[in-house]
Amino acid sequence: MLLLLRSRETPGIWSQNQVEAWKPIVDAVHEKCGIFFCQLWHVGRKLKTEEIPLVVDEFRVAARNSIEAVFDGVEIHGAYGYLIDQFLKAETNNRTDQYGGSLENRCRLALEIVDAIVKEIGADKVGIRLSPFSKNSNPNAVGLYMARSLNAYNILYCHMIQPRMKYLGKKVDRPQSLVPMRKAFNGTFISAGEYDMESGNNVVATNQTDLVAYGRLFLANPDLPKRFELNAPLNKYEF
Repeated sequence: MLLLLRSRETPGIWSQNQVEAWKPIVDAVHEKCGIFFCQLWHVGRKLKTEEIPLVVDEFRVAARNSIEAVFDGVEIHGAYGYLIDQFLKAETNNRTDQYGGSLENRCRLALEIVDAIVKEIGADKVGIRLSPFSKNSNPNAVGLYMARSLNAYNILYCHMIQPRMKYLGKKVDRPQSLVPMRKAFNGTFISAGEYDMESGNNVVATNQTDLVAYGRLFLANPDLPKRFELNAPLNKYEF
């Protein structure tokens, strides 16, 4: 079981008190034979160029603290409108410095954060989450550039969101849209995005991904693997 920590209450891991507070929680997950990754994200927006190294260092410190709190690793949240995603997308990045304009420049912050965290805790404890199809006029370019660039760091996994989200009650499905990114990335590739048991099994069986991540279904069904195993009915989640 892989648990990726997220919460609307935005728990922190920047202080020693927070590190100590996390330890019994992480221990409880480990006692149940779970694997626990701490998801790191930043909600900031308008940064001066000279402030960016400070943000990179904040990610590095949070990663170091996560390992001290005995998490098994960290997932860098570079998706869905958070700070890294704001830099990646031309629609939200209007910078004129070395972090804006070209695709290479827009991806610079994400890769600097990856580099800093890998050097701090090791590549085998690092994953990243990306949503190239969210509010992006050129998702393939961003997704492929990031997938190929991440190979240089040998991180554990790349977790991307398939554009299968529900819009006004209807599922928008773009089959195999992540396949080029999956082929470009050398490590473990995780796909997410409104998968059910059948579609999740199918994309793994057809080699479109290595693993499938479930979010809302897990929230509504904490025993989801067992229900899948028994083909039992599922609780419906709320949006």
